[in-house]
Amino acid sequence: QVQLVESGGGLVQTGGSLRLSCAASGSVFRFYSMGWYRQAPGNQRELVASITSGGSTNYADSVRGRFTISRDNAKNTLYLQMNSLKPEDTTVYYCNAEDYFAAGFWGQGTQVTVTS
Repeated sequence: QVQLVESGGGLVQTGGSLRLSCAASGSVFRFYSMGWYRQAPGNQRELVASITSGGSTNYADSVRGRFTISRDNAKNTLYLQMNSLKPEDTTVYYCNAEDYFAAGFWGQGTQVTVTS
């Protein structure tokens, strides 16, 4: 059974920081990749950042240089460190994991709100 539990969202002012966490059931090495997505009203869900089992990372242009995705293998936890937050970053962030057979799993989402 796969379960992803997100935490760390909250309310911050422009320029502030948050660290999102996604705790996965079992070893994160069961997944080919893990990532963070967000979906603003009227838009499709977009990839914010991803990391493969080999450690390769990818970032959306809008967050590159501000956000950092990482894993703690001992804790089976995925993180998204978000710095220099902007009001445009306000939305719900979702943790995602994909196994080697293209099965996808989603967390419940965590709200990030950045005030001006």
